[in-house]
Amino acid sequence: MKILEGLVAAGFRPVAIPPYESALCLRRGDCAVVLSPEAEGRLRMLAPPSYIIDGNLSVKLRRGQKDVFVWKKTELEVTPERLNELAAFRDDLTRVLQQETAQ
Repeated sequence: MKILEGLVAAGFRPVAIPPYESALCLRRGDCAVVLSPEAEGRLRMLAPPSYIIDGNLSVKLRRGQKDVFVWKKTELEVTPERLNELAAFRDDLTRVLQQETAQ
């Protein structure tokens, strides 16, 4: 519970993401991650954080000469702003998870 409190204080919010409704999914801004419980009350990332498209986790792909985030047939161009948002999300999530497990 303490880990969740730290995550919420850092701006992360629980969200349901198909098909991960039974897992702990957290969202902040346009980014999300799926977490899994571990021993001793810790949480770990099941996969790297992703950009959200239409409420779903996307994958980053190379299309021709550019990178895009893709979910089904919807694509978003990978921009410096989106990469910065995703990096800040990942860094803050990692920091909170490490802080809470160290205590």
